[in-house]
Amino acid sequence: MKISIVIPAYNEEENLPEVAARIKENLTGRYERELIFVDDGSRDDTQQVLRELHSQDPEIHYVALSRNFGHQSALRAGLDYATGDCIISLDADMQHPPQLLPELIGHWLAGYDIVYTQREDDEKLSWFKRSTSNAFYGLMNSLSSVSFEPGTADYRLIDRRVADVVRNSPDVELFLRGFIHWVGFRRKKVAYTPAARFRGKTKYTLHKMVKLALNGVTSFSVRPLHLATLAGAVVSALAFSYAFYALYILLFTDDAVPGWTSTLVSVLFIGGIQLLVLGIMGEYLGRLFVQSKQRPPYLVSETDGGLPVPPPRGSVTPDTTPRSPHSTPI
Repeated sequence: MKISIVIPAYNEEENLPEVAARIKENLTGRYERELIFVDDGSRDDTQQVLRELHSQDPEIHYVALSRNFGHQSALRAGLDYATGDCIISLDADMQHPPQLLPELIGHWLAGYDIVYTQREDDEKLSWFKRSTSNAFYGLMNSLSSVSFEPGTADYRLIDRRVADVVRNSPDVELFLRGFIHWVGFRRKKVAYTPAARFRGKTKYTLHKMVKLALNGVTSFSVRPLHLATLAGAVVSALAFSYAFYALYILLFTDDAVPGWTSTLVSVLFIGGIQLLVLGIMGEYLGRLFVQSKQRPPYLVSETDGGLPVPPPRGSVTPDTTPRSPHSTPI
C-alpha cells in the first residue's frame, strides 16, 4: 500500500523543509510514502529548495510548472503524478495540520473513498478572512447546483479510483473542490482547527478568491443565466409599464411627462441590467472558448526524474468496481 501526499507551493521557500519534516513525522506506518511538491511557477528559491530536499530524501519529489497556473492546476498536476493507492492534498503554509494525516488514513482504511476536512471557527482568524470565506461559500451555495459546507477546502484524502476520475475529466479549468463533491462516492468529514501560517504571507489574494468563486459557479451551475433571464423579464415589464403610463399621460391628460430625471434613471437602470446580463453570458462564453481550445491545464518545466510520466489524459479507465472496506492496519 502506498500513500501519496501532494503539496502545491507558490513562493514558499521558507516553509518547505518544515512542512516536509512534519508530514514525515506524522506519516508513519507499514506502507510506502511519496511526497510530491508542485512548484506553481514560484519567483523565489522554492525550486532550488525542492532540489535540495529531493537530494537528501528520495521519498520527496517535485514537479515544477513552467509558470504560475494557479492553485487548482497545481493540485491537478500533483494528482496526475501521484502513484499512491490514496492521495492526500494539503497546503505548504502549515495551516493544514499534518497531525490529521493518521486520522484521514484511518477513515480511508475503514472504507471511505473521500475524507475531507472542515475548518472550525477560530477567533484568531482575521475578520477579513472570515468575511470573505463566508461570502465565498454563501455565493457558491446560492448560485451553484453543488452544496458546499462552509470551511471545506483542499485538505482532503481521495482514493485512487476517485483520482482516476479526476484525471480523466476533460475540463480544462477544473474546479476540484466542486468536482470532488459532484462525483459522489462514500465520504467522511473531519473537523480541524487551522494552525497559524509558519512563515511568509498568504498568496491567496481577494482577486484570486473572486476568480475561484466565478470558476466554481460557472463550472457547476447555469443558475446565473436563469437569474439574468428573470432580471431581464422583470426590467422589461417595468419598462413597458412605464412606457404605457407615459403614453396615457400624453394622450388622455393635460399633464406633460416630467423632465429628464425619470428618463435618465430609467435608461441607466435598464442599461446596467443589460451590461450585467451580458457580463454573465460573457463568463459562460469565455469558459466555452477556453474549453474549445483544449489546452493542457498546466505545463511542466522540470521534475526530479524519480516520478513516472503520467499516461495521456483519458487513457485510463477509472476503476469503479465495488470493493470491501480496507483492513490493512495503520
